[in-house]
Amino acid sequence: MKITEQERKAVYKTIYNRRDTRAEFLPDPVPDEVLKRILDAAHHAPSVGFMQPWDFIVIRDNKVKQSIKNSFELAHCEAAQMFEGERREKYRSFKLEGIMEAPLGVCVTCDRSRTGDVVIGRTANPEMDLYSSVCAVQNLWLAARAENLGLGWVSIIHHDALKDILAIPEHIIPIAYLCIGYVSHFHEKPELEKAGWLPRMPVDSLIHYEQWRKPSSV
Repeated sequence: MKITEQERKAVYKTIYNRRDTRAEFLPDPVPDEVLKRILDAAHHAPSVGFMQPWDFIVIRDNKVKQSIKNSFELAHCEAAQMFEGERREKYRSFKLEGIMEAPLGVCVTCDRSRTGDVVIGRTANPEMDLYSSVCAVQNLWLAARAENLGLGWVSIIHHDALKDILAIPEHIIPIAYLCIGYVSHFHEKPELEKAGWLPRMPVDSLIHYEQWRKPSSV
């Protein structure tokens, strides 16, 4: 099936307007049919050996969210100590999650044993199933943006804490905790870029041909 020019433009528009949402969530519930669409989009991500290692835990209960928020706060305090001086204070000034504000949380996991020990495409690089689950996260993120939903990935949390709170079996690996919901607005630029934490690198500086090129200063 050929993609039309209008459809192509819509895909690129969605990619370039994807944002990590934190402070803009509205309390409006996400309809079940919309949730099903974005989870089905995640389920259609590429996976090594077609093993489809992901599962999706949907969280709406505020008590569960509060436990996740508490675990975030612990990891957040630990992280602050890793920065120094003004950098630490700037880090502390950022809002880096919307766990309680978002009406919906989704934890994406990876079952590395789903189709057995030997998986096509995972023999030389056993971590490929983890990468596959990250592809599911990206699909979910872009589908959410296409639905005009905000999504924020809470990466400042220990996986063991998520496993305990969400009763995730020992052999299952948490990949991402995502905050999802409608938002008041989307930022024109990523917040950390806008705040001057780091600039967006020019893509031409990241492209190599044939072999990894030596730095220009050498």
